[in-house]
Amino acid sequence: MRFWGVTGTNGKTTTAWILADFISSQPGRRAGYITTVEINTTKRTFYSGYTTPPLSELCRIYDEMQDAGCTDCVMEVSSHAIHQNRVGFGDVTVFSGGAFTNLTEDHLDYHKTMDEYFKVKLSFAEKIALSHVSAPEAGRAQMPSFVVCLDGGCGREMFLEASKYSVNVIPVTREHPRYDLTSLKLKGAYNESNVLLAAALAECAGVDREVIAERIPKLEPRWGRLERIENPKVSAEVYVDFAHTPDGLEKVLEASRQFTSGKLWVVFGAGGDRDPMKRPLMGAAAARAADMIIVTSDNPRSENPEKIIQAILSGIPQEKRERVFLEPDRRKAIEIALSEASKSDVVIIAGKGHETTQEISGVKYPFDDREVVRKF
Repeated sequence: MRFWGVTGTNGKTTTAWILADFISSQPGRRAGYITTVEINTTKRTFYSGYTTPPLSELCRIYDEMQDAGCTDCVMEVSSHAIHQNRVGFGDVTVFSGGAFTNLTEDHLDYHKTMDEYFKVKLSFAEKIALSHVSAPEAGRAQMPSFVVCLDGGCGREMFLEASKYSVNVIPVTREHPRYDLTSLKLKGAYNESNVLLAAALAECAGVDREVIAERIPKLEPRWGRLERIENPKVSAEVYVDFAHTPDGLEKVLEASRQFTSGKLWVVFGAGGDRDPMKRPLMGAAAARAADMIIVTSDNPRSENPEKIIQAILSGIPQEKRERVFLEPDRRKAIEIALSEASKSDVVIIAGKGHETTQEISGVKYPFDDREVVRKF
């Protein structure tokens, strides 16, 4: 079984799922996947609670995939997993290739600085290279592949630095797409980048270009990734998205602006016990991109929700606060948007996406943004 890894701040889940779809569409191939949302061994799907599970659990997952006849395993590789060698690089897991989506503000509670965060992501390319022994005369094309998206944060820096290792670094960009994306149902420029990234690594995995081109128009939004939620009692169009970083939130709102004829609403918060430095940046991102803002709780965990909300509010310019609502009860916050938004408006509920619980003071309560919309 061959392994393909996707790392980066945003877009890992979507890119990994699409890559697995492309590989499984190739005759004679079958790909399982390991993502933040779910693990699919092709025998069953389940949730582990991790972006990248611990090594002991990974081994059990690999065994199940092989028993199911998988030829390939596609997985998200988080910065924590890289730093902690949670996948057993070069021993348990030997990646045939990898991909880098982007790098933006996140996880600085763990990595402390963006420079250190970047170095950990870069080390993924180094670890892939060290897992393979290339003959001195081997050309770049014979080395393991490392596909880098140039469109997102630190893409060009990653391309230059990763090229110093014994990997075949392949750049992709929307500026020069290798595929026709006019029929792509996934909204937003960032999703175009995700698809092109997955397509490039799929080609490295031996998937025919014709197979990839045929699958692109059939990809559907899923897992709370700009997923439209229908409710005939709601006038506005409503979408749920997992965006939980400043860059992710701004990208989703920018994409939503393209199909919004009225006001663009956003309901969001920030997770407790996680990188506090990104909170005002998320407020600033929302202020730049949305017309109406409702700041609420995400997963406050052990923190006071009001303090998190105030930290987000500090990033919103004073002159724009007249269009800001503060409501710590997430259900009420969503219902405010659903009640107030008009027919031509679009409501984006961001931060939790696929999640079906909300963690407050150490307790996980049942909570699904999508169900709140459907039952309104």
